[in-house]
Amino acid sequence: MVGLRIVKFAQGTLQVRTNQQGEFIFMSVEFKHRCPSEMKFICFTLLIISRATESRSEQFEVVGPADAVFVVAGEDVILPCSVKPNISVVDMRVEWFRPDLKDSQLLHLYKDHEDRNTDQIQSYRGRTKMNHQELQRGIASLKLSSVQVSDEGLYKCFIQSKSWNDDAIVNVKVEAVGRPPVITVDGFDDSGGLHLQCESEGWYPEPDLEWLDSEGVRLRSETTEKDKNTDGFSVKNTVIVHQSGKIYCRVKMRHHMLETLIITTNDMFNLWRTSAILFSVVVVLSGFAGILLAVFIHEYKELDELLKSWKIPRVDLGFCWFKCDHVSRNRHSECDSGC
Repeated sequence: MVGLRIVKFAQGTLQVRTNQQGEFIFMSVEFKHRCPSEMKFICFTLLIISRATESRSEQFEVVGPADAVFVVAGEDVILPCSVKPNISVVDMRVEWFRPDLKDSQLLHLYKDHEDRNTDQIQSYRGRTKMNHQELQRGIASLKLSSVQVSDEGLYKCFIQSKSWNDDAIVNVKVEAVGRPPVITVDGFDDSGGLHLQCESEGWYPEPDLEWLDSEGVRLRSETTEKDKNTDGFSVKNTVIVHQSGKIYCRVKMRHHMLETLIITTNDMFNLWRTSAILFSVVVVLSGFAGILLAVFIHEYKELDELLKSWKIPRVDLGFCWFKCDHVSRNRHSECDSGC
């Protein structure tokens, strides 16, 4: 199918014919005013240059942010997008979509002077908005409300006119600030070291946990335990301290930080020392009592064997009553006398 395009200029009319594949076939120029024969080539050249300059003026560049856009989960964010030079894009097509998702799903569409979001991603429904007044100044930024962790990723701003189009990428980084860290005391070890455990949850992305003393010096601690669930990342770490003072547990992530303070006192360590001394005394006394009991039992058995060998009646009334209750009196005459 042959195509015909007619372009009217102040000096005349330009006709361009193309074939079905869009390849150039024929071009003709008609002037309103007769151009001298010796200047026809010059007139034609001027017309071509004029048209090329006009076409060039319709070109534009879509510009996005140079760096990633950071936003805290639950807040709103503006995804910047504009054209250079600052020409109006009211009559153009503006499309936002996620190129990092399957099939580059539609996020927001502005076309024919209105928003058309019937094919919008379900999770974004009611959360996108474009300021139509700013389109006059070449600004096609998109407002995204109630940001979720799943919103992190790449966004493409595509702007198309009748003869030109361009796009820009916006990289969105979502952060979720977790709960303040909680410090618990897990007791003492054998060396008298106080075990402190710190735990925090609800972070995204994965945070770092560290212990600091009153001077801000980082303390050596065990390996941090990290876990991920639907609420984000949770972290847990334990440190052992041997002296009193201020101890900080700090959880940090990118631009955010939360910390909790605990003050260890001499009373805590004195309590352990007192408990250790008492425990030692109890162990020593228990051992001494055990030795005495063993000696007593041993001596008693020897005495019992000696009495049996001499056939002397027992004088232990308590023992006799016990045997009388469990053995026939007729068989134990020694119990008859004792009972």
